[in-house]
Amino acid sequence: MTLQSSLAPALLALLLVGLLASASALLAVDNWPDYRGPSQDGHAGDPGLPTRWSETENVTWKTEIPHLGLSSPVVMDGLVWLTTATEEGHEYFVLCIDAATGEILANVKLFHSDDPQSMGNGAKDNSYATPSAVVEPGRVYVHYGHFGTACLDTATREVLWKRDDLECWHYRGASSSPVLFEDLLILTFDGADLQYLVGLDKATGETVWRTDRSVEWNDEDHENPAVREGDWRKAHATPLIVSVEGKPLLCSAGAKAAYGYDPRTGEELWRVEHPAYSASARPVHHDGSFIIVTGFSRGAEMISVRAGGSGVVTDTHVEWRIDRAFPKYSSPIVVDDLVYFAMDDTFVVCLEAKTGEEVWRGRLGGKFRASPIFADGKLFFFSLEGETSVLQPGREFQVLTTNRLADDAPLDDPRRGPGFMASPAVAGKAMFLRTRYHLYRVEGQ
Repeated sequence: MTLQSSLAPALLALLLVGLLASASALLAVDNWPDYRGPSQDGHAGDPGLPTRWSETENVTWKTEIPHLGLSSPVVMDGLVWLTTATEEGHEYFVLCIDAATGEILANVKLFHSDDPQSMGNGAKDNSYATPSAVVEPGRVYVHYGHFGTACLDTATREVLWKRDDLECWHYRGASSSPVLFEDLLILTFDGADLQYLVGLDKATGETVWRTDRSVEWNDEDHENPAVREGDWRKAHATPLIVSVEGKPLLCSAGAKAAYGYDPRTGEELWRVEHPAYSASARPVHHDGSFIIVTGFSRGAEMISVRAGGSGVVTDTHVEWRIDRAFPKYSSPIVVDDLVYFAMDDTFVVCLEAKTGEEVWRGRLGGKFRASPIFADGKLFFFSLEGETSVLQPGREFQVLTTNRLADDAPLDDPRRGPGFMASPAVAGKAMFLRTRYHLYRVEGQ
């Protein structure tokens, strides 16, 4: 065998890897299947997004969304999917929207509740349609917490299966979005009464595994009524699934603990205990470690946890922790070796991913619920006031542009609401931005 002939298979393999990587990159640009994108971390590649827009510039279309929902758009094969519900929580819908024109192609009612759970004072920050859909070729999956989960055919919009028997008292409303993994649809229920994850067969909706949270509770006799009623058992975060040392690992932030699970079986592998509750931010992964926000109560922190170990690994696998500046709602994003995030109010912060040391803190103004994205070498942050700040990543705070989409409802219109609570989607050269009552397609002309 000659040297040339022996190298041919290796060169062919390298070529195939390159082609697959290119195909994957194209898929990442054309579709946004999860509320944080194809890699579940807010990275959008280099789609060529505009950096300037307004109500009259670089907006291809603007569509009013019926009812109310805070879920993020997901996009696949030219279709945008959104969940929505009546403001009182009696009716639950999924919308299919033409990504090219903004036309609502289908508005499918999926569930009804005569007596929906009250969200109490959580209603100002939540809705009955806050979990985002997740989509794959041919199927879209929508979830409304305890009220129901459904799978639809994306071409016909026919319902393929439904579940409405998964119990949970959400107390402040459901927020955790579903996650697809192999043949499973994984759901998170962190309520006041029950706290568990469940893996459903995505083809049939049948339960494959269910795992209860294992941390011990000690809140029944607390002097604070809000604690006794269930706040200290609540969480809102969506889990993240990554490959660590060749094996899939699901990281989930719950009340009083963050967990590592085997997503195939639901087996708990490890947990890190903490005193906080109401974790909302989705974890991010960097170089074998998870960066997790434990909540926004007393004792809440942002921590870095090295993946691995077994049992309670609080004393052995926490690499750093900060209790001064961290996001309460918006998820962080990692670019190179730096972590960026928007605090609840006014500031965006940059940290060293390896050490947690603060690199800079800059003032943007506004409040933040939506998670940022990284596209075309730039960071995009979206505020409740409808402003998007475009930043240059790096070791200096540098704002490139600031854009605003102003809700055009009259000032006395009760439907007038805040700007971005939902996170954006990216497909092609366009961003799909959901405000409280509208969906925009923003694209350079």
